[in-house]
Amino acid sequence: MMDSGIAGASDLLRQAREIFRHDAVALAVVEELEGRLEGPLRVAVAGMVKAGKSTLLNAIIGEEIAPTDAGECTRIVTWYRYGHTPRITLHPVIGEPLALPVTREDGRLVFSLGDVRPEDVERLVVDWPATSLRELTLIDTPGIASLSQDVSGRSAEFLLPEDAPMAADAVIYLMRHLHASDVRFLESFKDTAAGQSGTVNALAVLSRADEIGAGRIDSLISAAVIADRYSRDQNLRPLALGVVPVAGLLAQSSRAMRQTDFEAMKVLALMDRNQRERLMLSADLFVRASEPAGLTPEAKAFLVQRFGLFGIRLGVALIRGGISNPTELAHELARRSGLGQLLQNIASLFQTRADALKTRAAVVGLEALLRGSPRDTVLPLEAGLERLQAGAHEFRELKLLGTLRTTGLSLTPELSAEAEQLVGGHGSTPQLRLGLDPGATPEQISEAARNAFNRWRLIAENPLTEPAALDACRVVLRSCEGMLAAIPAVR
Repeated sequence: MMDSGIAGASDLLRQAREIFRHDAVALAVVEELEGRLEGPLRVAVAGMVKAGKSTLLNAIIGEEIAPTDAGECTRIVTWYRYGHTPRITLHPVIGEPLALPVTREDGRLVFSLGDVRPEDVERLVVDWPATSLRELTLIDTPGIASLSQDVSGRSAEFLLPEDAPMAADAVIYLMRHLHASDVRFLESFKDTAAGQSGTVNALAVLSRADEIGAGRIDSLISAAVIADRYSRDQNLRPLALGVVPVAGLLAQSSRAMRQTDFEAMKVLALMDRNQRERLMLSADLFVRASEPAGLTPEAKAFLVQRFGLFGIRLGVALIRGGISNPTELAHELARRSGLGQLLQNIASLFQTRADALKTRAAVVGLEALLRGSPRDTVLPLEAGLERLQAGAHEFRELKLLGTLRTTGLSLTPELSAEAEQLVGGHGSTPQLRLGLDPGATPEQISEAARNAFNRWRLIAENPLTEPAALDACRVVLRSCEGMLAAIPAVR
């Protein structure tokens, strides 16, 4: 439904390739931008130390391939992308890329740098045949505000470049609570060159949500209330598109549920309720206790390591409620972990506008390249960039979305909220823009889009509407027109 910004960016990159055909350094930049435009959307996973980044990344991918311990590889920026065969490539700061052995222990991928020091590694690239990586490249970053300035600096350099597009198109930012340091990072992220369009392209995750309620079975209900409050926080709202509570450990383990996990929980489900609750007052007590007879301390320790007390309690409750097989239990645990809501948000907020986010990165990269080049050489490109940014509707939507969430407009709160939704602030599908059910018919979409168009046309025609708000009306009207034009293609 949008103007073809990505096609315009591709044309500009082809022109740039011709202009810089004798400049090897500039050509390398152009090739990188072309690859980025054609490749999957890049989403970085960031957050403070111990926020649970690798655990959540495993949950999103659906396999345990990201290291979750405090080892050397968690100090390195690591890319996870789709590949037909498993492969790990180490890119050193100096020298040629090096292939690392692919080894698995107890179902998990194990990284070993060999004799290479982490500080000498620019990045690791893990190619993996996971379906979830076909349209989404995930980038794990070292913890921000690490005790090690070197580790923290690596993330800052990767996520907050001074004069270049960020290597990721969007960010999933994990936090255990809302601290001033979280707000500072997100403010810095928005102020990068890649954010100069005024876009908001970060999604916050209240990670380790099960710990908020001390592992009680209703912990995620408490976490959802807190996440909702954070999403409306005046400091955070301009910086993130939403806040999603996720029990990361449960999300990861439920995606890799084993028969032995199910059998162990089934044994616990058969215990007397009072006896089981006394047993699970703490992880240490649970592991050391002699009961139940069917589980060894080693098996219980493994269960705690994989699911935590919250996951065990929830799994047992679901089995007692009638779930009778590992597959059904895995699906229900994943749903209740908050993972489904997170994946839905990634799809609706990022993947549906992937072309716009990738095009923006290409534009920022070209702008940086042109700043360091003789002006007479690049004048045609400068003019093309200006036309692209002025004419591509997706850029105007992103800019309006940023304005609505930051400085605001002279519109009523209700109209501002409606404008935000219509330009894709809750997701870019017509159904999400119009507040309809996912299964809405083309006729329902057409009627809702036409009603929205007529409503905003009246606002635009009102002589009391201020100029800045009038510009916003025009963007909203164009979005409604785009939805109406796309009706025949809606299924």
